[in-house]
Amino acid sequence: QVKLVESGGGLVQPGGSLRLSCVASGSVGSRVIMGWYRQAPGKERELVASITSDGSANYGDSVKGRFTISRDDAKNTVYLQMNSLKPDDTAVYYCATKTLYGPWSSWGQGTQVTVSS
Repeated sequence: QVKLVESGGGLVQPGGSLRLSCVASGSVGSRVIMGWYRQAPGKERELVASITSDGSANYGDSVKGRFTISRDDAKNTVYLQMNSLKPDDTAVYYCATKTLYGPWSSWGQGTQVTVSS
């Protein structure tokens, strides 16, 4: 099955930037959709961004204009560039995959992002 490993989280000041990476290994389908979720303490899990195999991207309303998702299929890697970070962006960020009509079925262990002065 697919294994996902996230990296790039850390502590950053408000207004700063971070770039998250997620490397996939195993049997990754040619039409797989990849995405980023996040979850803060006491809050529900939230879809941040997703990207299809042909590069079509979607974003949650709270991050539009600030975050950019991209993928490098040669490296089996998806990225999340996060700019203009706010304290409310503080959460554990998870990488995930799905097929077009299926559920989000593969998950990474998560990477912590903390935005604080």
